Amino acid sequence: MDKIRKDMLIGDMLREDISIAPILMAAGMHCIGCPSAQAESLEEACMVHGMDCEQLVANINEHLANKEQ
Repeated sequence: MDKIRKDMLIGDMLREDISIAPILMAAGMHCIGCPSAQAESLEEACMVHGMDCEQLVANINEHLANKEQ
């Protein structure tokens, strides 16, 4: 998977690599399976949950990079 961007849809991210789900859950996004989250960008979800989107993107990309090693 290419690097995660904040404009990517959560549903698309999870379909590409489900190992992202625990990172989202740990950050407080417990609604990743709900229908609206599937069509919501990561940036939109971060705004709703009051999260630092740049930090979350960095955490996810670090996870993906470590996974590939």
